[in-house]
Amino acid sequence: MSLILDKVNYIYSPGTAYERQALKNINLVIQDGEFVGLIGHTGSGKSTLIQHMNGLIRATSGGIYFNGQDIYDKDFSMKMLRSKVGLVFQYPEHQLFETTVQRDVEFGPKNLGLSKLDVELRAFEALKMCGIPDDLLDASPFELSGGQKRRVAIAGVLAMKPDVLILDEPTSGLDPKGRDEILDQIAKIHEEQDITIILVSHSMEDIANYVSRIIVMNDGEILFDNPPREVFRHYKELEAIGLAAPQVTYCMQELRNRGFLVNTEVTTITEARDEILKWWKSTGKMLQQ
Repeated sequence: MSLILDKVNYIYSPGTAYERQALKNINLVIQDGEFVGLIGHTGSGKSTLIQHMNGLIRATSGGIYFNGQDIYDKDFSMKMLRSKVGLVFQYPEHQLFETTVQRDVEFGPKNLGLSKLDVELRAFEALKMCGIPDDLLDASPFELSGGQKRRVAIAGVLAMKPDVLILDEPTSGLDPKGRDEILDQIAKIHEEQDITIILVSHSMEDIANYVSRIIVMNDGEILFDNPPREVFRHYKELEAIGLAAPQVTYCMQELRNRGFLVNTEVTTITEARDEILKWWKSTGKMLQQ
């Protein structure tokens, strides 16, 4: 198993007038190869949580283990952890700084002390994985569109060959087409590379089609940690904390309320279509009888 958080607590500005507990007794296991959605409203603790996972923030109390090793052990290498647990920030400008796209993606592997050939090969593979065309390699990353910047930021982390890829609000500020393209690319990377992905968002709609597990944060605590359809059963509780289930959940619930005997636990548009067609066919057979 790749990541374990054991009774993790974190307090901002302890002992001051601004003291605030951002994480409260977090117990969490992330297995190898999982595709996890981490959901929560602004201020719920989700960004603080992921920064603990690669050691950017040290827990006030509790333990964090990566592949069985205590990351707070004095002999543990934080440099190794940050190469294996890659974090893509919400705003790609925070981790883009080189003069060209090519050099930006090569930066991480260079810092690992790899040979020039290995650096170039890693960058080439990561750029292809993220769908970045060759004609952008010599462009300044700061002149790219929002979606292109995110792809470059993701490629820079993938070039480190992480075991875990954490993406903090990767679709923030993008239009619907851009959101779908980024999420489809992330899903493709997960399928082809079989790495653990933790996708952070405040939108159930964005991740409903992709993840196999959703962790819902509220006020520094884990409210739910279940497969999507089990989480969406609690859409009323989600609404109470400022979140919402995907629109398809509300649509199917409304159909059920109007007397259509459909399964309200479907989580995607495709599943909803199949469920409605199934109901329609069964109703037609009943009428024929």
